[in-house]
Parts: sequence; structure tokens; C-alpha cells
Amino acid sequence: MIYDHSDTDMIDMLRASLEEAAIIRTREDALDFIAKRGGQDSKPRNDRVRWATILLEEDFLPHVSTSPDGHLRKGYFVGYMVNRMLTAALGRATEDDRDYYGKKRLEMAGTLLAGLFRQLFRQFIDDMVKTIQKDMYNRRSQLNLNQAMRSENITRGIKSALSTGNWGKDRHGNVQKTGVSQVLNRLTFASSLSHMRRLTTPLSKQGKLTKPRQLHNSHWGMVCPAETPEGQACGLVKNLTLMALASVGSDVTEIIHKLQDCGVKEFERMT
Repeated sequence: MIYDHSDTDMIDMLRASLEEAAIIRTREDALDFIAKRGGQDSKPRNDRVRWATILLEEDFLPHVSTSPDGHLRKGYFVGYMVNRMLTAALGRATEDDRDYYGKKRLEMAGTLLAGLFRQLFRQFIDDMVKTIQKDMYNRRSQLNLNQAMRSENITRGIKSALSTGNWGKDRHGNVQKTGVSQVLNRLTFASSLSHMRRLTTPLSKQGKLTKPRQLHNSHWGMVCPAETPEGQACGLVKNLTLMALASVGSDVTEIIHKLQDCGVKEFERMT
């Protein structure tokens, strides 16, 4: 039998992970192991397995799939990521350039407002459920739904975000993004155009990273090479060029059908 040396190098790098996973024999064992690592040790085994299943379906690689039958595609994707990492670590492939603008996406006003509304609506539902449960526990003769549905909380949340620029809160109540909405600069017509096309890179301005602040080849035609503030925000706050357009997402089903007509195999059907 002939062995490929490239495969043995990869297996040597994965050896520690394979040895640690040797004790896991079934799917339930693997889910239980994940749940224990996620801080669910005190709960019963069935609850741990259910928790890990929901975690993998909904929170792990949601861009690949969020349905229960998407595990195989996620498995392929994880294998692809590990393979890319190992080939880069072994020096057979170059590392990805994280400052390349082709891999960046702009969060426009619609996306930001949709995310904020989703968060406020979830909070509204949670508050409503808690109020109804409290009324049922106190055994009132009639449930007061008008009192339980506090829709003004959503309005207040959106108004607060637009007036302060503090966008969304995490589960601990900390602000996720600051300076999202700003008072429009009306000093001159050019300054108004510039302000409306401003881009902010979500990195700490106190950091001393130089690479994300530098001008990149992929900025050509999309980002102004001269207009950026001085000081801490230099290179992190940029401006779209006046002729640049931000494209929106398009439906991928047509492209998938075209690829299938050309004979491209789907992940699930490959051996």
C-alpha cells in the first residue's frame, strides 16, 4: 500500500483531537460532550442532548442551514474549514487576507433597523409572556391582554436608538454598537454627501493594529484613498467614493438551478 505523505502530515496535526474523541462512540455521547463544554453539567443527560441539538441546528453555522436536515452540509463545511486551516498551517496554501474588500459586507440602514426591530420584538414577546404567566399564577378572573401587550416599548426602543446612536443590547444589557445614527453634517453640500457615504470598521479605535488602517489594493474605485479622519480613527472610518454603489442581495435559487443543469453535484449526493 502506498501512503501519501501530505495525508500523514495532516493526521499528525489532528492526532490530539482524534485521541480526545476516541471515548465518544455514539451521536448522543457527542452531543452530551458538547453540552458539558457549554456549561450544562448540572442538567440531566436528556436535557443536555436537547440543548446541544438546538445549539447545532440554530446557532452553529446558521448561514449553511438552520433546519434539522442540514447536519451533513454543516459537517462538510467544518471539514472544508479544517482542511483550509491545515493546508495553510503546513505552508501548502497562502493565508487569507482579512482586509480584502471582496470579503466585506456593508450593513446598510435597512439591515440595521431590521436587526434592532427583531431584538425589540423578541423583548416585547418575552415581556408579554411573563405578564400573562403572572396573571394566570395570581388566578385573576380575566386576562388583561391590553396591559400585557406593551407595544410602546418597541417605539421607545427605536426612538432611543436613533437619538443616541446606541444600537441594540446583548443579553447582559450592554450596548452592542455605538455611533450608528449621527446628526447629519450640513456644513457644505460636499460634507453632507461625504457624511452620508461614511463607512465604519467595527474595530476598537484604541488598538494599535496597523494592517486594517492601511490603504488596500481592493479599495480601488470603492473607497476614497484620501478622506479619513486623523488620530485614533484613522483608516477605520472611511468614505465610499461618489460613484460607488452598494449592491443588494439577490435570489440564489436561479443560480443553483443553472449550476444543476450544468451537472454540478450537490454536497449531500457526494461520497
